[in-house]
Amino acid sequence: MKLAKYRQTAASGSKKRHRIKKHPEESWHDWRHRMHEIIFEADTPSGKLFDVILLLAISLSVVAVILESVQSIRSIYGEALRYAEWTFTILFTVEYFLRLICVRRPWHYATSFYGVVDLLAVIPTYLSLFVAGTQSMIVIRALRLLRVFRVFKVVRFLGEMKSMIHALRATRIKIAVFLFTIVTLALIMGTTMYVIEGDENGFTSIPRGFYWAIVTITTIGYGDVAPKTALGQAFASVAMVLGYSLIIIPTGIFAMELIKLSRNKPTTQVCPDCSREGHDADAVFCKYCGGKLN
Repeated sequence: MKLAKYRQTAASGSKKRHRIKKHPEESWHDWRHRMHEIIFEADTPSGKLFDVILLLAISLSVVAVILESVQSIRSIYGEALRYAEWTFTILFTVEYFLRLICVRRPWHYATSFYGVVDLLAVIPTYLSLFVAGTQSMIVIRALRLLRVFRVFKVVRFLGEMKSMIHALRATRIKIAVFLFTIVTLALIMGTTMYVIEGDENGFTSIPRGFYWAIVTITTIGYGDVAPKTALGQAFASVAMVLGYSLIIIPTGIFAMELIKLSRNKPTTQVCPDCSREGHDADAVFCKYCGGKLN
């Protein structure tokens, strides 16, 4: 009786061990899923910890580049700063390849905004081996700090940033027409001022007048070129007032589009296929490519 129970228990344990054992392909899939959750997601403790450490490393690397540009600091700590820079670069390179590995479509991530920024963040250090001075471009890593909106779940700011991007996309044609109108108007005004003032008052060509019109309409007013005649000054006054009145046009277009946008709160979930975020809290599939979310 005891022997039968022992054999039954042993057989049951053998079946459990057989069930627990996974196929290598399943283990690889589980590992990629776990790495994607840690590297791309900020909703889990491990993902948030990874992103916080990453932001700290990015900040330190940017500070190191800034300090190395100061002659007095470079002369004393230059070697240590270079070692630190190469350490950060190697870590960021490993991180970049891990991001490519754990997404379903690496090319989509590589061509996304963050993918391009992540690549540009490590290229300058390697280029410095062949071209002197390119390591200063490492400060582009500061763009990676935009992930702070995801890490600390500042959903309000994340939502506002997404709304601004949508508004810019929706108003791009209207803004383009407005800019074309401004350039045309500036060209006419510059040509008119060239005719009024002439070479003797600094308006030596139409491009010079066009430059003055752009500076005046945008209310910058460098003062390096200015009208001297009464007619030219009167015309310049009209251009200045016109410049102030034109400011409200693109602002109004953009503001109206922001009002139209819905205020759905996005999550920090990232699609494993296209690496885009901003999905609804109850989303199962990506609203951009249709891929299944984790």
